Amino acid sequence: MSADKKIATDEEEEDEEEKPKNFHEMELDDRILKAVAKLGWLEPTLIQEKTIPLLLDGKDVLVRARTGSGKTAAFVIPIIQKILSGKQTQMRQEIKALILAPSKELCKQIHQVVSDLTNKCSREVKSVDISSPLELNAQKPLLAEKPDIVIATPGRLLQHLKANNVSVKKTLETLVIDEADLVFSFGYEDDVKSVLAYLPTVYQAVLASATLSEDVLSLKALVLHNPAILKLEEPPLAPPSQLAHYTLAAEENDKAAILYALLKLHLVRGKTIIFVNTVDRCYKLKLFLEQFGIPTCVLNSELPASARCRAVTYFNSGTYDIIIASDEKALEEPLMVKDKKSKRRKDNESGVARGIDFQFVSNVINFDFPLDVTSYIHRAGRTARGKNQGTALSFVAMRERSLLDEVDTQLKEGYNRENIFKTYQFKLDEVEGFRYRAKDAWKAVTRIAVREARLKEIKQEVLNCEKLKGYFEENPKDLKSLRQDKALHTVRQQPHLKDVPEYIVPQTLKRIAGIGKRKRKFDREAAATGSSASKSKHLARASNPLISLSIPRKK
Repeated sequence: MSADKKIATDEEEEDEEEKPKNFHEMELDDRILKAVAKLGWLEPTLIQEKTIPLLLDGKDVLVRARTGSGKTAAFVIPIIQKILSGKQTQMRQEIKALILAPSKELCKQIHQVVSDLTNKCSREVKSVDISSPLELNAQKPLLAEKPDIVIATPGRLLQHLKANNVSVKKTLETLVIDEADLVFSFGYEDDVKSVLAYLPTVYQAVLASATLSEDVLSLKALVLHNPAILKLEEPPLAPPSQLAHYTLAAEENDKAAILYALLKLHLVRGKTIIFVNTVDRCYKLKLFLEQFGIPTCVLNSELPASARCRAVTYFNSGTYDIIIASDEKALEEPLMVKDKKSKRRKDNESGVARGIDFQFVSNVINFDFPLDVTSYIHRAGRTARGKNQGTALSFVAMRERSLLDEVDTQLKEGYNRENIFKTYQFKLDEVEGFRYRAKDAWKAVTRIAVREARLKEIKQEVLNCEKLKGYFEENPKDLKSLRQDKALHTVRQQPHLKDVPEYIVPQTLKRIAGIGKRKRKFDREAAATGSSASKSKHLARASNPLISLSIPRKK
């Protein structure tokens, strides 16, 4: 493994000591080891193996590693270890570590990792996430308790520092900036520089990033002192043996029909993220799939933070197996978006394609092909995380071929292989019945329907908003008026569309789709106990990722 990785330092140390390969060899506190064991981590990932000893030695570190490599735990474990060691001589409770991330969702995920790793020492090591958009005064009591670890976005932390709700000038030992390559692009450059003025002269600093962009190098000069630079000389995505890349030629008029057929014929198995390039496309695709009884949730930067976190939670918990997400890059650079004058407010602390921890994702489907190589990497990086298998399937129209060629060229260089993308064999003319249904359903989702769907979601968020509860208590007529507002007209549901008629399914796929067995006598007892052979077989296959099948042409 060490041959594939490289550690360089600003001190230009040539001799690299071999680092321990197991958690128990890193001289960690037993409580940390028990928490790690409870999480089921048998051994550290390579980034953890290399980073943890450096941080325990007190070095500043710049970590470059791809998403899903385990870099969050790589900096959290040493922080907890240092805090536990200091508790033996520490006289009073103090804030020892700040962890900054560019989005609320990332802060929430980091806080969850901290909570998991302090499971056996939660009384000794306290942490708080202050990224949520609550009033400053509401969070002031949390900071008054001086938690050991504070997690926040740079902007939110600066607000509390200016309000004197928190002081770290004499107590801070460690500063971490996660997803450092996004911090400046999210508009936090001035905030970070202002935050640094409130910090002590001497502290240990860590920058974690997926790339070494110019922004990261600028941050490095601001924050790090004589750092160790840990680079993972590896492809930006999981290897092809773990992450399969497929392309499917699909013009704009056929994409919806192909997706409908893939989902209804069970050619896509497991939890799936579908990426589109605009927010409106999120809702259009959601309303389209709902007509066929396919439940989905949406995720985009215009949703409130609470709604975004709720959508991710629903997806991770299995309430929804499909989530439709708009890509942040497309929102910032609307290359193929006609409505360039949109005044919709976007939450700059939201990140969808990058950073959010979607769990156990089997497939990523690019309904709209990403606009650049970086965006493709961040999308595909949502699956095949850790040691799990995954599949990335991209619908590619003729106008998107040049974008595909760019991605293909870069991935070939990264993997040092000739063939990265495989062609997903799918003949749409064999599922003509799906095309007719999909065409009508897609037309039914008009601009007005999309607008109404978005209004419905906003209305629901207003009703659920904690900040407005007091207002509605004082103005019950407004609440009643909102609840009794006219019904929004989205898309008329047609129950018969939820079922797939046997006659439109190709003969070769009837067995996979579970069609053609309806004439058998229904065994109620077997169904009640869940012991039917067909059900067991289906459940056994349901966890598999996307299945590539060729639908033969009729002779």
